[in-house]
Amino acid sequence: MIADPNIPMIRDMSFTASSMLRAVALFAGISCCLTATVVHADPCTAALPAPGTRFTGTVRHVIDGDGLCVGPAGRPDRWIEIRLADFYAPESREAGGRRAKARLAALTMGRTLTCVAGHRSYDRIVARCMMDGRPIGSWLRAEGGREGGRGFRHR
Repeated sequence: MIADPNIPMIRDMSFTASSMLRAVALFAGISCCLTATVVHADPCTAALPAPGTRFTGTVRHVIDGDGLCVGPAGRPDRWIEIRLADFYAPESREAGGRRAKARLAALTMGRTLTCVAGHRSYDRIVARCMMDGRPIGSWLRAEGGREGGRGFRHR
């Protein structure tokens, strides 16, 4: 091979084990941080309604087995984050949590809910929501949804 003086060449491609390990650790750390940001990003950023307020919206995002967002298409700044008042699903990291989220998404995504705001819990509103005149909790139980998980109290 003839070297072209206009193209710089890398003469020493050797890496020490410790420098390679540092590079891999740095890459892994950056990847984890970026993944955590994307996975846990909350798209529902609308102001929460006052307790007792009746509101209607289309389900745009399902957070977990008992949390979702309603609002107009393409406007996450107007999506209201709701924690369902009448159903307590297992947490996402607990047994049955992923199934609970999938069940809520299959039941409600793209459908219109009518809700009455209750109290605020963290950055969401706890609300009683109906779909086709029936409480969401009733729909979930009829579809095989099981309540439980950390913090669940039997009614």
